[in-house]
Amino acid sequence: MSLLARFTRLLKDPPPVCAFELSEAGIAVAQMDGDPQMSFAALEAGVISVSPLKDNVLRPEALLHQVRAVPAPGNGGRKRRPAALILPDYAVRVTVLDFDTFPSDSKEQESLVRFRMKRTVPFDVDSAALSFQAQPKRSGGKQIDVAVAIAPLEVVARYETPFRLAGYQTGLVTTSLLAALTLAPAAGLKVLVKRTGRILSIAVLDHGSLKLVRSIELADYSAEEIANHLFPTFAYVEDQLSAGPDAVLVCGFGAATDGARTWLETELKVPVQPLTSRFGSPGEYDAGLLGCVETIRES
Repeated sequence: MSLLARFTRLLKDPPPVCAFELSEAGIAVAQMDGDPQMSFAALEAGVISVSPLKDNVLRPEALLHQVRAVPAPGNGGRKRRPAALILPDYAVRVTVLDFDTFPSDSKEQESLVRFRMKRTVPFDVDSAALSFQAQPKRSGGKQIDVAVAIAPLEVVARYETPFRLAGYQTGLVTTSLLAALTLAPAAGLKVLVKRTGRILSIAVLDHGSLKLVRSIELADYSAEEIANHLFPTFAYVEDQLSAGPDAVLVCGFGAATDGARTWLETELKVPVQPLTSRFGSPGEYDAGLLGCVETIRES
């Protein structure tokens, strides 16, 4: 099962009829009635300003107008159309906690995760929106790695509200990076490097298990700056996992992809490959959407 499906309440009855990925630039949409139909609707500057600490939706009426403008499939008489909502990476804190033991009771698990997260996030953990998943141990492993996504409840609610008002039920809520992980090969040790506007997201996957996540606000978009953020990631991989990555997967670099790949391969001495999907080429604003579509189609 993919990390996306484990992290979220993927509705199978009924499945989502639409999936939306939000960014400062706009709304990427996949209509799931039949073959997925992709589109993108630009947002005016200042409608969304992504932040992990404060309200992201600065002009809710403009966002609602754009959501309502999306052609919507019929809902067969249902009051609300089930939808998947993919939030910007920088709006949600995603991390991996390690435990020597992890209780089996779900309430005890949540209490323990919230207690650990109090040390690392500058907002009220007790009232925050939280999702977590204990990942399978690798052979010979002693610690239990728990992947955690947490955000202020009001931040998540402000993203969801326009979709509720437009007649959608967002039964699946995740982040762009977590959704895009579905597109990464399950085998081997991979580093995913994903750019969305001014935000760079990095994930380390060891045979499909999430080991490290970082989301960084870029000062510029140069390959040099990106490599400077990757060097400590590679040091972590070699120190903690006793191996170097098999490959670096990149997306969101647009026309600069080939140049960035060549430069990064030279600097990092690791093969650099574009992230791919059978439903299209993942780009700057729809990598999570394509990963979500893959998961929905596989369920």
